[in-house]
Amino acid sequence: LEMTTLYIQCLSKLSLKREMGLIGAISFIAGTMMGSGIFMSPQSVLINIGSPGGSLVIWAACGVLVTLGSLCYAELGTVIPESGGEYIYFLRIFGQVIAFMFAFSCLFVMIPTSVSGIALSFAEYAVTPFYLDCTPPDLVVKCVAAAGIMVLATVHSMNVRLAIFIQVFCMCFKLVALTVIIVGGLVLLFNGNSNHFEDSFKGSNVEISSIGISLYQGLWSYDGWNTLNYLTEELKYPEVNLPRAVMISIPMVTLLYLLVNVSYLVALTPKELMSSSAVAVTWGNKVLGSWGWVMSIAAALSAFGSLNGTFFSGGRVCFVAAREGHLPDILAMAHVNRLTPSPALIFTTAISLLVLIPGDFQSIVNFFSFTAWFFHAVTLSGLLYLKIKKPELPRPYKVPVVIPILVLLAAIFLVLAPVIDNPAIEYLYVTLFIFSGVLVYVPFIHYKICSGLLEKFTAFLQIFLEVAPADKTL
Repeated sequence: LEMTTLYIQCLSKLSLKREMGLIGAISFIAGTMMGSGIFMSPQSVLINIGSPGGSLVIWAACGVLVTLGSLCYAELGTVIPESGGEYIYFLRIFGQVIAFMFAFSCLFVMIPTSVSGIALSFAEYAVTPFYLDCTPPDLVVKCVAAAGIMVLATVHSMNVRLAIFIQVFCMCFKLVALTVIIVGGLVLLFNGNSNHFEDSFKGSNVEISSIGISLYQGLWSYDGWNTLNYLTEELKYPEVNLPRAVMISIPMVTLLYLLVNVSYLVALTPKELMSSSAVAVTWGNKVLGSWGWVMSIAAALSAFGSLNGTFFSGGRVCFVAAREGHLPDILAMAHVNRLTPSPALIFTTAISLLVLIPGDFQSIVNFFSFTAWFFHAVTLSGLLYLKIKKPELPRPYKVPVVIPILVLLAAIFLVLAPVIDNPAIEYLYVTLFIFSGVLVYVPFIHYKICSGLLEKFTAFLQIFLEVAPADKTL
């Protein structure tokens, strides 16, 4: 065992392949963003904001916010051209402790809740055609969700190109589905069905907490806008393709979302939309008649593509955190033949399946958004620090300083608004969990308690999984 382990450890370090071009990058951003949210969140936005006109303003505001945020992230991705997203930025700017707090929260809260939430959406839509007259059993939905997670874990562990193909295929399919919704709505609108927009701002709820929760629900549909920053080392010519992919994909998705919401509001009354648990299916049944079931399949494939993209980025965070010494070494290794970070993917899968067991979709959305925008605010603070303190760093792409300031203020509002206006004990629990990362960092990372046991465990898994240390892609 020891000789075999030494042989594997003496192999030249492996590197992840740069296999993703501009088309693949656009597909990953747009495909990850256009998941279950646009088929499920519109009714939640409308319920919280109270009016059709207000809901469209929320969707537009979300699009503008993530577009500006993605431009900021594009600059960070070209200044620090390493995989890992926020984690690697925190590590290079703020140091070990803040980076570990993010990795700890990301691996045990943000990524698993995102994966399980999207998987539940995929499963619910996938089984709906088989339960037309009743609600699908919770156990069936969760079993299908678990199966979806495990299938994608296998795909990502076997072949990166296959994962990219799935993403491109699902993006094309969901673009067709969204086009059908948009065209159907425009036909109804041109035929004079615009009465739902009369007094469109009547009943708008302008309380701070209502606006904040509406933005949370809308931003869930835009989640994935920073996906490419998690896999920079697998992107061809990131200094060029990263900002290009961002500037093409996110405005495109924003426009599609606005048109889709207009279509929903043309076909459905606000009451019908708010009472629907799956607005795309309700729209399909009303507009397409007997072909309404097609929207259920389209929504399921859309969620599957989003799950695929989220899985791609999530496994890379785990991989990079391990490579930097914040997780066991085994998670920083890649398969010796396939060159995929399979141990990190297995770890992400295991935690996601555990989170799936008590899965509550609405709570997942709110607490995920709260945590995510807390760390987005810290990331933007880091960008401002680099702009002010280290202007000499090479920047193939840069944004005016006013843009990160505006996005930072918006992120602070998103974190504080729901808490100040309508405090909930759950937000305190999430905050305590974020900062509890320090309690884990000191004994296990700084003082390396149990490091000997981990080395033996790593040696065993290294042979069992046929993996070797992976170097950074230059």
